[in-house]
Amino acid sequence: MKNWTLLLLRISLGWLLVIWGADKVFNVEHGMAVANKFYFGFLAAEGVMRIAGVLQMLVGLAVVVGFARRWAYPLEVLLNGASLLAVMQSVIDPWSWVFEGSNALFYPSLIIFAASLLLIAYRDEDKWVLGKKY
Repeated sequence: MKNWTLLLLRISLGWLLVIWGADKVFNVEHGMAVANKFYFGFLAAEGVMRIAGVLQMLVGLAVVVGFARRWAYPLEVLLNGASLLAVMQSVIDPWSWVFEGSNALFYPSLIIFAASLLLIAYRDEDKWVLGKKY
């Protein structure tokens, strides 16, 4: 059961990065709108957005298959941590009782971040991977 659980966790987290990266590549306008709204305009240039999207997709694919986990997992934590920080007001106040504009749909960012840390914590026990064992 543990192998299946880690596999499902790895695939779902990695594929989330692939989806987000693909959005940056194939829907640049949306990616730039997200960058402007949540990330203070960071990467809000068409060419840079596409490059960032491709890199994010590559990290996501590495996570999906368990390749180069020593660098892919920390990069995944970094990317998901940045997303968590960007929507933190919605995690703290999902119903906008204190912060106007919060959104309960962003609360799972905390769960995604925790799951990303869990992948690192159980990296040695994940056996169905392409990367070398530790």
